[in-house]
Amino acid sequence: MQSGLAQRTPPRLADLLDEGPTALFLDFDGTLVDLAAGPDRIAPRAGLAGALAALAGRLEGRLAVISGRAIADIERHIGAIEIAAAGSHGSDIRTACGDALGDGPAGLPDAIARALEDYAAREGLAYEAKPHGGALHFRAAPERGEAARQFAGELAREHGWQVQGGNNVVELVARGTSKAGAVRAFMEAHPFAGARPYFIGDDLTDEAGFEACEAMGGAGIIVGDREPSAATYRLQGVADVHAWLGL
Repeated sequence: MQSGLAQRTPPRLADLLDEGPTALFLDFDGTLVDLAAGPDRIAPRAGLAGALAALAGRLEGRLAVISGRAIADIERHIGAIEIAAAGSHGSDIRTACGDALGDGPAGLPDAIARALEDYAAREGLAYEAKPHGGALHFRAAPERGEAARQFAGELAREHGWQVQGGNNVVELVARGTSKAGAVRAFMEAHPFAGARPYFIGDDLTDEAGFEACEAMGGAGIIVGDREPSAATYRLQGVADVHAWLGL
């Protein structure tokens, strides 16, 4: 990862489009919507789904949301999204038409789910069941984060799963799951193939997306002050992301 000192404001989107076909991959929490005290307490701006659909039109369909949330959970908050999307950290990928790419998310084994639920209850953390795995949220008790990460890591090793870290959350997901995998899957399919890809995100899980885009001739755009990062460019917050995208 490079130092945050090397990061600068990205070129205008209009300029990128003038240079040739451009694909955009967008994280959701902390990128399109501000972070909140819990995953169900976000307050997306009105009309966000429609604005994203309009942006996809400008990009000739080369736009996708790639989130740790399930696609259905995103739609529960902003309504139906008529663009490509990858939920569950890239384990559930669909085209703008709703067709699946890949095999879909692997459900969390009962033994892991019970262990996470019991741990959350003991430690006063929030447990979130997801189609692709399970998450321990510790935003309300950040001092318990390190212990939660250690517990999740041990549980993952015991059952052959993997850990995804994030903003005040740790998740267990199936091995091989990543946002980079979702980027590569989209870039092999129409209409993304042949475009220069850019990934916008704020979280540690977005770093793999940054790296995948850079390897294909594009770049990453980090949101916020976190560093170091593999991103080439930086935007300061959600409002700046919306302004850069022209939403």
